[in-house]
Amino acid sequence: MNAIAENSYVLIVYKDKRYFKKVEAGKSFHGTGGAINYSDLIGTEYGVKRGNYEFYEPTLEDIIMYGLRRETQIVYPREAYHICFKLNLKNGSRICEAGGGSGALTCMFSRMVGPEGKVVTFEKEERHYKNARKNIERFAEWDNVDLRHGDIIDFDEKDFDAAFIDVREPWLIIEKVRGFMRGSAYLGIIVPTANQIIETLKALNEGFGDIEVLELMLRRYKTITERVRPEDRIVAHTRILIFPRRLGN
Repeated sequence: MNAIAENSYVLIVYKDKRYFKKVEAGKSFHGTGGAINYSDLIGTEYGVKRGNYEFYEPTLEDIIMYGLRRETQIVYPREAYHICFKLNLKNGSRICEAGGGSGALTCMFSRMVGPEGKVVTFEKEERHYKNARKNIERFAEWDNVDLRHGDIIDFDEKDFDAAFIDVREPWLIIEKVRGFMRGSAYLGIIVPTANQIIETLKALNEGFGDIEVLELMLRRYKTITERVRPEDRIVAHTRILIFPRRLGN
């Protein structure tokens, strides 16, 4: 049985609301659906309903969306899953990340490269670095993340299977990051504006090929059987993804 243990995390669902909470004996949860004592949950199986609430084992998506402390804009799951797929990450892969932010995508990379893989992540801002470190320590599935407080420009390793850039001016470090990558490896870049796409494409003119620029859309539907239809609101734009592949010298 996959039971809820003391000090484990649980996703609490009530209607369209979701809460990510730590199950601590002697404490309780109070929400719009009433109150629940955590002690009553300990030892029960995930996927139960108590009172007005449903209790589920959190997925990585739940952790990123509801549990991870954000101090920067995160890469949302709809982009993160596609990024991992596009970068061809698998158990044993080695990936270098410039701009760790709050560590959301780093946790995804950690899971995808598995216990035999490696994620080297750089974050220059001390406040963001400290927050990312806490998030990674709490939620990364494997001990495979090397989070560094500093600038990737000072890094000097080679033969990474993939790389990812999430900084304001990615074109300034593209050539440096290219030096870390093995031939044919994918580079992922994320930017919010068309102006940044243009400057990035200029920097990719040499040393990269098979370039793709895309944006992902996600539209959810209401689950009320009497009126199944799209949700009234949609987050139409988050950021734009660029995927080039490294060419040899």
